[in-house]
Amino acid sequence: MSTPPLKQASGPAFTRIYSYGAARGENAVPNDDLVGPIDSSDEWIRQRTGIVTRTRAVPTTSATDLATIAAAEAVARSGVPADRIDLVIAATISNSRQTPSMSAVVADRIGANPAAAYDANAACAGFAYGVAQADALIRAGAAHYAVVVGAEKLSDVVDPTDRSISFLLGDGAGAVVIGPSETPAIGPTVWGSDGSKADAVGMNATLTEFRDGTAEWPTLRQEGPTVFRWAVWEMVKVARQAIEEAGVEPSDLAAFVPHQANMRIIDEFAKQLKLPETVVIARDIETTGNTSAASIPLATHRLLEEHPELHGGLALQIGFGAGLVFGAQVVVLP
Repeated sequence: MSTPPLKQASGPAFTRIYSYGAARGENAVPNDDLVGPIDSSDEWIRQRTGIVTRTRAVPTTSATDLATIAAAEAVARSGVPADRIDLVIAATISNSRQTPSMSAVVADRIGANPAAAYDANAACAGFAYGVAQADALIRAGAAHYAVVVGAEKLSDVVDPTDRSISFLLGDGAGAVVIGPSETPAIGPTVWGSDGSKADAVGMNATLTEFRDGTAEWPTLRQEGPTVFRWAVWEMVKVARQAIEEAGVEPSDLAAFVPHQANMRIIDEFAKQLKLPETVVIARDIETTGNTSAASIPLATHRLLEEHPELHGGLALQIGFGAGLVFGAQVVVLP
């Protein structure tokens, strides 16, 4: 019996980002509100991290709520009808339910039902991973228009007495709409992982340990010096590779949007990449904090509002965090 040939889906040659959307936690939480339990000071936090305040959501607002607001804004700004969105990818580590997925709920709420929907857990690299996947799936013909949203409510997984990471973290969501393009507008993604350093950032317990009474509610912890060295030395190589694979030079960039992990890391990054002064560097961390998967789109959304001249320019974005995982690409800003 002969097998008939299968048809193979195919899509457009290129994709681009059409628009951004954003949502931040309702409350601005200054350093002074957090320093008591960690026996610290506003000055210490500013010097170590560059954070003056961070946004945190009220108890009744979930990460899914933040994701919905950001995704809805991105769709409204894109000019693409919501019912033509046929793929939703949510990058998150803080969905309070392991299932159902955040993405399916968001797809329904924004009017994209029955879009394909799934969540991606790649921590602070999650948004870059989502962009890579949406780009590839659209070009393969598996989708036509995609929403990629990074959304976190990290205040749910914070121990106020932890000095390693708790004071860094904020709540928010950032989203983009990605669709066909006549010219290349999303460069090759440089991504990967190093599970040998899995203990450097992550949860300090499992849900089963919490259930069995052998651990407190799981919260985030990090080995600060280990993460700092890895981010500054190894991730700069990844950023350089993303620029090279996109076929551009650092001087061609209009903006640099690293994961908003720590202001010292951001400044050292820019220094080692030898970025010219014409490149605008995202420093959203100062007033938003570290929002993991949400940080890159949130920072880009703010850059475009504050610097309209960046529209149509090239931006290098790089995410890196728990896993350890990393992802970077050069994109054309809408």
